[in-house]
Amino acid sequence: MQTIEDKIHKRIRGKGRAWAFSDTDFKDIATGDTVRQSLSRLTKKGRIRRVVRGVYDYPKYSKMLKQLLSPDLNQIAQALARKFGWRIQPSGDTALNVLGISTQIPNKMVYLSDGPNRIYKVGHRQIVFQKNALKYASLKIAESALIVQALSVLQKERIDGSVIKKIRDYFEPAIRKKILKDARVVNGWIYELIRQICSEENRG
Repeated sequence: MQTIEDKIHKRIRGKGRAWAFSDTDFKDIATGDTVRQSLSRLTKKGRIRRVVRGVYDYPKYSKMLKQLLSPDLNQIAQALARKFGWRIQPSGDTALNVLGISTQIPNKMVYLSDGPNRIYKVGHRQIVFQKNALKYASLKIAESALIVQALSVLQKERIDGSVIKKIRDYFEPAIRKKILKDARVVNGWIYELIRQICSEENRG
């Protein structure tokens, strides 16, 4: 019979390496105190890593470097948003970084939020939440906001086939279908590019 800790660890492994999470992500499994105790034990066993207060990740390991890789700041931002019930959208430059279009490693990742202004330190880097009206508040999933913000900051004339392919490859096919449906509320050239990126007939 699986213990609560086993069930939590199974879900973590199922989400894959680099996933960040809090006790909120397991509220269907057990009460908050029980989940937090299980996460504490998993941390002591080295199966997960505490990255900021109340948030953990399932770290990636580099065989080449022979060490754990740094936490994924976007994953941590999404975990914090789920934990506190905030709606967030990456700033344009942050969206480009997450999608791999910008290869620079920023010292901070900036997110617009309907929650309070907050700054979280992760090592020598920062996650910054700025209280602001969300430009695309009608978008329901985080991946849609990510792609819309990236396209908005790039502008149409700077988007070529290589950029479209890079964005397409970032998302699994199932997520692309959800983005295509969700982003129908976005007008003009941005939605046309999303359709190119997400439609199965445009695979290349």
